[in-house]
Amino acid sequence: MARVKLMRQEARVRAAGATVHPLASPASVEAAALIDIERAGKRFAARGGAGAFDALDDVTLKVGQREFVSILGPSGCGKSTLLRMVAGLAPCDAGRIRVGGANVDQPLDDIGVVFQTSNMLPWLTVGANIRLGAKLRNLPREQVEARLPALIETLGLGQFVDRYPHELSGGMRQRASIGQILLLEPRVMLMDEPFGALDALTRDRLNVELLRIWQQSTLTVLLVTHSIHEAVFLSDRVIVMSPRPGRVLHDVPIDLPRPRDPDETRNDPRYGYYVTELSKMMGVF
Repeated sequence: MARVKLMRQEARVRAAGATVHPLASPASVEAAALIDIERAGKRFAARGGAGAFDALDDVTLKVGQREFVSILGPSGCGKSTLLRMVAGLAPCDAGRIRVGGANVDQPLDDIGVVFQTSNMLPWLTVGANIRLGAKLRNLPREQVEARLPALIETLGLGQFVDRYPHELSGGMRQRASIGQILLLEPRVMLMDEPFGALDALTRDRLNVELLRIWQQSTLTVLLVTHSIHEAVFLSDRVIVMSPRPGRVLHDVPIDLPRPRDPDETRNDPRYGYYVTELSKMMGVF
C-alpha cells in the first residue's frame, strides 16, 4: 500500500513538471493544500535600456497545513519574487495563488513575512517593536499583552524587552522580527533568507530556535534559502528551482523524524544523503 501511495505521489509531482526524490514520503504531498500555487508566472517589463524578462514561469506548488517547505535555487531564479507573490506584495502575471482557499491579490492578515534584515525601528524598545505590527492592525491591547510574555520567553528575549535594537546582536534582532509576526498569529509565515546576513554559528543556532518555535506552533512556513544544510535540517519538503525563468524542477520530501534534535538529525545517514542529492540537483558537484 505504501508503495502504491508513493507511485501516486510521484505521478502527481511529475505531472506538475517536477521530479520527486526516490526516498520520498507521501504524507506531505497528501496533506490538504493551505498554499496553492497554480501555473504562476511573473514578467518584468522593459525599463530604460533593459529588456523585458520572465522571472517565473508555470510554477505549480502546494503546501499543506503546518508543513515546513524550503525553496532552493540559483540567484536570480525568482525565489524571492515568488514569496512576494504569495504574500500579496506583487501580482501574478499568469496563473493564480490561493491561501486558505482565497485568491491572493493583496496582503492578507493570515500571512506574515520575515525579510532578510530585521525591520526594527531604532527609537523603539524591543518590546515596542514586537508590539508594532499588532498596534498597526488595531488588535485588542488586552489580547496582545496576554500573549506577549510567553512569546518573549519563547524567543529568549526576556532580559532584553526594554533594550533598543542597537544593543542587540543580529541574531536577537532577527528573533524580535520573527516575534513581530508570531504576535499577529498568522496561519502562514513566509521567510526570505532571514538568517543569510548572519555568521555561520549564529545561523545554526537560530535554525535550532526556529525549529523549536515552529514545533510549538501551528504555523505553515515557506522559507527561501541558499543553504542546502539549512533546508534539509528544517524542512518537510525542499523545492529546487531552475535558473531564470524559475520553474519547479524537483520536489524532495525530507524523510527525517520529528522532533529533530540537531546532533541526532545531522548524524543520521539520511541527512547526509539528502544534502548530497540536493547538491547534485543544484549543480554544486
